[in-house]
Amino acid sequence: MEKRLFTSECVTCGHPDKVADCISDAILDACLAQDPGSRVACETMVTTNFCLICGEITTKAQVDYAAVAREVIAKIGYTHPGDGFDAESVEILCKIHTQSADIALGTNDEVGGAGDQGMMFGGACTHTPELMPLPAALSRALSNRLTQCVQSNDLLRPDGKTQVSVEFDEDGNVIGIDTVVVSVMHSADFEMSELRRYIREGVIAPVLAKYGFSIEDVKNIHINPTGNFVIGGPNGDTGLTGRKIIVDTYGGYFSHGGGAFSGKDPTKVDRSGAYMARYMAKNLVAAGLATQVQVQLAYAIGVAEPVSVRVDSYGTGKISDEEMTAMLRKTCDLTPGGIIRKLELRRPIYGKTAMEGHFGVDELPWEQLDLAEKLKSLVAV
Repeated sequence: MEKRLFTSECVTCGHPDKVADCISDAILDACLAQDPGSRVACETMVTTNFCLICGEITTKAQVDYAAVAREVIAKIGYTHPGDGFDAESVEILCKIHTQSADIALGTNDEVGGAGDQGMMFGGACTHTPELMPLPAALSRALSNRLTQCVQSNDLLRPDGKTQVSVEFDEDGNVIGIDTVVVSVMHSADFEMSELRRYIREGVIAPVLAKYGFSIEDVKNIHINPTGNFVIGGPNGDTGLTGRKIIVDTYGGYFSHGGGAFSGKDPTKVDRSGAYMARYMAKNLVAAGLATQVQVQLAYAIGVAEPVSVRVDSYGTGKISDEEMTAMLRKTCDLTPGGIIRKLELRRPIYGKTAMEGHFGVDELPWEQLDLAEKLKSLVAV
């Protein structure tokens, strides 16, 4: 039997790019909390003790962007002045202006068109209870566990990366875990052998157990493979909003349209369209119509209806992909306004996505399975 490996990676919210994402989404949330109609396209850059916030924001909200950024930086755990980036002393510069009038023409409430052209993808499969691909789910869970440990262990620092290689058979069934890689920033006082024991026992083992695997069954485990990781975070590498788009979705297991999520209000279909595509794919799988599904949407700027909708069940569908596509068009309002209303997206819910992940988090509205029974009933008819 032929065996195949697939690898996904993830980063913690203390990774420089994720720090930037978290700040951008926190600013979006702060605007939406006061003015649900806010139009936000916020970009952040972070480097050694410096943060630049740019973008286009049209809102009635009164927000101190710098104060929001400092709060996020502190929440993530950058509170040690000696690490070269900390919430209290970081220099913050804001360069914000209003949304382009040309873009606003096509996305106002009367027109309700898409905020940009582009294609978005959503996927789901039966690897995990949350219907996410196993490599992506494991790497995300490891990163989130690392973040939890940073809050309770003063020898750890927020920056970290994880990677998981899963072994599949030729039919796409999971055989086991081949390789786990974890790298985490730490204090110079954390002795390396002790850190590796701590990560093995306190991070890797419990996460694998949650998904039904034993750490003893993993062929290869690498923890801080280069040794010391003391210089990290924005002091070690510049971070930018939107640079971890594969981490934000499915770890490469399904396609990505190319557009980033963080810092964008829901009129930007890069974000809302991708959320809706995930919602539809997950409900198709939950309805038992396929074991693996990818949904693609595509939009033209200023046009409300998608220019295309496509379902690909990779040959696992109980009905044809064309039938599933027709069912989605029949049951879902795929205009930007319809998506916003269905998923209630004009709320301050986005900071959590930048911190913990956009998909596979049960309480997020696009993760709900309320469409599955309707889809089953249409097949029965």
